[in-house]
Amino acid sequence: MGNNANVAVGSGASGEAVLPDPNWFDDEFVALYKYGMNSRVEHGFGYLGREGEVVLSKPVELWITCRMTHTAALAYMRGIEGAREFAEHGLRAISSSFKDEKFGGWYSAINHDGSPVDSRAQKEAYAHAFVALAASSLVAAKIPGAQELLEEAKRDQEEHWFDKETGLVFDRRSFDFSEIDAYRGINAAMHTVEAYLAVADVTGESIWRERAVGIVEFALKQSQAHNDRLPEHFSSDWVPDLEYNKERPADPFRPYGTTPGHGFEWARLSAQAGVGAERPDLVEQALPLFVRATEDGWAPDGNEGFVYTTDWEGKPVVVQRMHWVAAEAIAAANVLGRIESLAGLADFDGLQDMWWEYVRKYVIDSPGRWNHELGADMSVATVTWPGMPDAYHAAQCVLMPRIPVVPVFSAAVSLGFAPLGEDK
Repeated sequence: MGNNANVAVGSGASGEAVLPDPNWFDDEFVALYKYGMNSRVEHGFGYLGREGEVVLSKPVELWITCRMTHTAALAYMRGIEGAREFAEHGLRAISSSFKDEKFGGWYSAINHDGSPVDSRAQKEAYAHAFVALAASSLVAAKIPGAQELLEEAKRDQEEHWFDKETGLVFDRRSFDFSEIDAYRGINAAMHTVEAYLAVADVTGESIWRERAVGIVEFALKQSQAHNDRLPEHFSSDWVPDLEYNKERPADPFRPYGTTPGHGFEWARLSAQAGVGAERPDLVEQALPLFVRATEDGWAPDGNEGFVYTTDWEGKPVVVQRMHWVAAEAIAAANVLGRIESLAGLADFDGLQDMWWEYVRKYVIDSPGRWNHELGADMSVATVTWPGMPDAYHAAQCVLMPRIPVVPVFSAAVSLGFAPLGEDK
């Protein structure tokens, strides 16, 4: 294990721990929720700019609408006044405006008038995974009509995305689902795991956890074969393409090289899947992913923050700092740090302290407003993510310390964990 993972940190400049207290976590969740709901538009939730305004030149994205619906459902279950209305709005948008009545599934993006975006001529596993996530959260929140959406999302996963031959998922398909894109991606697979764990927890149907575990096993084998760095891009038969997008290294969804932020996400999901499935081997194998992501990602150029991507030797490629990477790093450290079998194997509390200090100093512009991208000098950057398009990663990050390792977010909150006072 490298030096970064064992670094003896745990206090700020004052010598006192800087890990926020529960009240701060709750207040920040409320602020993130309220800021994120500014994105409401007629047919879902839009893309937010720097000042919390909807960017009308950008379409209404399915993945953003689903993430904000998921966040609103969590907020409603936590007792935030008015959140139910936003959850119901998201349910209506997903069930009507985004729904492809002719071929099934959901459009990846729609115009602000509700028509599909013609240039987005494929359906995307990434976005469809978030439909299942949002639906499971709406069911947990007992929103009328949610169960029908969840049943449809499950059928969609069965018929269009889960590949029973490989136990993995397709990435993109034509509008009518007749053609399957040759590309396979670890990002869509990762969010499918997230969705399947949520569906399993909400429904009690073990098949979804079993499928999530199978995808996790594949990802862990790939990381182990590449010095604990996880390939992002694959051919149709799941052979890694390590040079993919070398000329477009800062792509927001398919960047070149390896992505420490995904290493953290996979570490957290692997640990949660392992605990939920009583698979201690998956928990154990999550640690090297976390360690490698820490060593490669945190301050490799001498400046605070996590770089977006590195090459296969761990050298930074895109040095911009994304807010979601910091959020996932902290969430992973929190989850792994609460698993007894990993106690003492890394300074999880100290890392959280250090990373929260960075986030509160540089990333959080004001309550609920997290700068989505920073340069190496900590100034606001827009190379990959102009504006502040959604609050999902940050909201889950501040909720994570208030819920158990399992079940995952919506099921945990529905069971009464992390309630807020009526004054929120």
